[in-house]
Amino acid sequence: SIVKAFENLTGKKVYCNNVPELMGAYGCALHSRRMVSENAATRPLEQFLTSAGFEQKTLGCKGCENQCQITQYKFKNGGTYYSGNKCEKIFTNGSSAKQSGVDMSDRKYHELFDRAADPEKLTPNPIFTIGIPRALNMYEEFPFWHTFFVRCGVRVVLSRPSTYIKYEKSVHSVMSDNICFPAKLVHSHIYELADNEAVDRIFFPRVVYEAVEDKTVTNSYNCPVIIGYPEVVASVIKTQKLVDSPVISFKDHKLLLKQLLAYMKPWIDSKQISKDTVKKAHAAAIEEYRNFGENLRNLNKKAYEDAIKAKRIVILLAGRPYHTDPLIQHKVSEMITKLGVDVITEEIVRGSSISEKETFILKQWTFVNRILNSAQWAARQGANVHFVETTSFGCGPDAFFTDEARSIMNRHNKSLTLLKIDDINNVGSMKLRVRSLIESLKFGTHEQKDVKPFVRPRKFFDEDKKLRTILAPYFTEYISPLLGAAFKTVGYNVISLPMGDAESNDLGLKYSNNEVCYPATLIVGDFIKALQSGKYDLDKTAVAVTQLGQCRATNYPSLIRKAIVDAGFEQVPVIGIAGTDKEDQPGFKLNLFKAAPIVLHSVFFGDWLSIFYHAIAVREKTKGQARALRDNFLRRANPIVERNDLKGLLDLTRQAAEEFNAIEVYDKEYPKAGIAGEIFLKFNPYSHRYVPDWLMDHGVEVVPPTIHNFFLRAFVNYKFNKDNHVKRFKVPELVIDMAYSLITKIMRKFDEQAKVFRYYVPEIDIKTQSKLAEDIICLSAQFGEGWLLPAEVIAYIKQGCTNVVSMQPFGCIANHIVVRGIEKKLKEAYPELNMLALDFDGGVSEANIANRLLLFLSNMQQK
Repeated sequence: SIVKAFENLTGKKVYCNNVPELMGAYGCALHSRRMVSENAATRPLEQFLTSAGFEQKTLGCKGCENQCQITQYKFKNGGTYYSGNKCEKIFTNGSSAKQSGVDMSDRKYHELFDRAADPEKLTPNPIFTIGIPRALNMYEEFPFWHTFFVRCGVRVVLSRPSTYIKYEKSVHSVMSDNICFPAKLVHSHIYELADNEAVDRIFFPRVVYEAVEDKTVTNSYNCPVIIGYPEVVASVIKTQKLVDSPVISFKDHKLLLKQLLAYMKPWIDSKQISKDTVKKAHAAAIEEYRNFGENLRNLNKKAYEDAIKAKRIVILLAGRPYHTDPLIQHKVSEMITKLGVDVITEEIVRGSSISEKETFILKQWTFVNRILNSAQWAARQGANVHFVETTSFGCGPDAFFTDEARSIMNRHNKSLTLLKIDDINNVGSMKLRVRSLIESLKFGTHEQKDVKPFVRPRKFFDEDKKLRTILAPYFTEYISPLLGAAFKTVGYNVISLPMGDAESNDLGLKYSNNEVCYPATLIVGDFIKALQSGKYDLDKTAVAVTQLGQCRATNYPSLIRKAIVDAGFEQVPVIGIAGTDKEDQPGFKLNLFKAAPIVLHSVFFGDWLSIFYHAIAVREKTKGQARALRDNFLRRANPIVERNDLKGLLDLTRQAAEEFNAIEVYDKEYPKAGIAGEIFLKFNPYSHRYVPDWLMDHGVEVVPPTIHNFFLRAFVNYKFNKDNHVKRFKVPELVIDMAYSLITKIMRKFDEQAKVFRYYVPEIDIKTQSKLAEDIICLSAQFGEGWLLPAEVIAYIKQGCTNVVSMQPFGCIANHIVVRGIEKKLKEAYPELNMLALDFDGGVSEANIANRLLLFLSNMQQK
């Protein structure tokens, strides 16, 4: 960026390998273009700098708590350039505008938090004092919580503004380097409140749903960090003060009131506050939150209108609410306004819906919806309005919707400027990008161009559905081979694609954002590779993928739709199977009541076959015998599944147990290691680089994960969400209980057949697992694998397997919370646990994985 900027200023080509030194030359060029001689382009940089002539001096900035070390360059022509400063409050390069622009990001910051300036005046005789961290969801909800507590007679103490010094003092308790900067900052605010003698309790809620803004969508999930980070705080920060983390949903005001009454129950029971007071405080808080949002929207609209009248450039600086924190955004908004440009935020579309759908993404996250709506709004404005998005490194959902925002802007002949933010000290490159952007906007054209059409895949028409081949991605060795037979029972021709490979990874990276999770990369690549192969009639082919709930995987169909359009296969329909995908595919109707029995039986059969295989494979005297027998039983299962023979699968399970028993084995004890982690990674052999095979080759008995519990956890989630007023359900609890009873009855039948296996170990049922997990993590953690992952780890320990390998995609924020985030708490409760967390992506080093497994093996041997 520096070299290109230098070349733009000088109009000459520069050949340079020493970028830091070029900073000085660039500063000189900013102040005096005349200093560049005609032959500067071909001279070595060292000669150029010598001829330029400058003095270098180190200064210390005292403008704020960051205390930046500044390097001053003084040139012979009188020009001065500064480097090393995080902002330009004291040391400024170039010329600032005579009049600064309007900064709506800063205005929002003050609208949020100035209300807490005098807590003693607001609540002179409080029933207690609550400390609230100035972090994460409080950049959205603080007006609500401040009003609620004050109206209840509770004094609110807000932690002080974020500083880098406080952050550095608390960073020792951050459990994952790859978690986002806003999450890392939480620790400093919690520590500050814990040390504040005036604070009685700390309030850090688990907010599952935000308020619904876009009326065209049904879900308003928060990201896993906001829902789950209280679990990390509870695990790593030990304080004498209670940290209250009630489960909260802003989606339904009536349910929210029930949650608030439950939280305030101790003080209601002690007569310190009445239910009526809580109800009035709830109503007042909702009104204040609504007024806060409307005020921000109106302020942004006015700032925009004023800028248009004055013909000033406008930057819509969009991001998640906590990007309003000046430390998190590195004062980008302040820097922009000092250049005479007005900054508005995504709040300009707050509470609005854009009915015209021109994105692939499933809009299930409130803040994603708001940012996408603001991108659509900015795209439709004149050329003097530009869209800049701030995102945190490691933010998984942002990797999906950023591509959508870029596509929206491109279709309207505009570009997206993306600023990735983390806890870096040197933000010079980011400032340079913003400066270059603003300079280019000054020379922009207001010529309106035709908007490019939005292209989406074709519909799955009723009349040809039986003729269409449906491609499904490879998932697991125990379900994928049976998938086609199971779908034949409901009238569909489904082909399970071969296991992914390096080509799948390369194609996935080519046609999707390279920061989406690894499973998504492989699945996209599998589909593109199949469609490019020439094996299928594209006019009679569709692709299908399942979805999860509060996870990036819910947007897999959206990601695949965009990828196949970009690859030129828009005639191929994409089907999302789970009920959360709202894309209209009228030709695909899955009869769940008809499909469920054979699918359930196939899953239970596959799970037990996996258990049989892994217990024998490590012990077998003739290598390869267990694998051959496993593959044989999968082939034998196919016709049974195809004819929908439920009893046949039960009988085949018993036969499998008996035939695996007949394999000649070394009859001795082997150390055990359980496999846990993200569902795709832990079941897909290529994605995890065949870790179970490596362990068995090194004399370790692998205890494999089972698939059925991933789906059965829905029954636990239903009960938790209902009891904790998280959401409403149309299906009565009695019906849910009956369904669970039917499924457990099927499970017991398979269990009876499996008991003849010589290494049979009874399973801990899902409800018992959830109770064990509740000692470690709140069951509101339902994103990704959520609470099920630590539950599986604990179940392994209870069954005598204290060694666990947890696999997750690199950058999976859900697993950084439910694995690394609570690892300390897990090991405190179960000190015998030896757990290895492995991250995977397309570029993972197999040597590094092997080295870490060797250390894991060494720890096993020392126990």
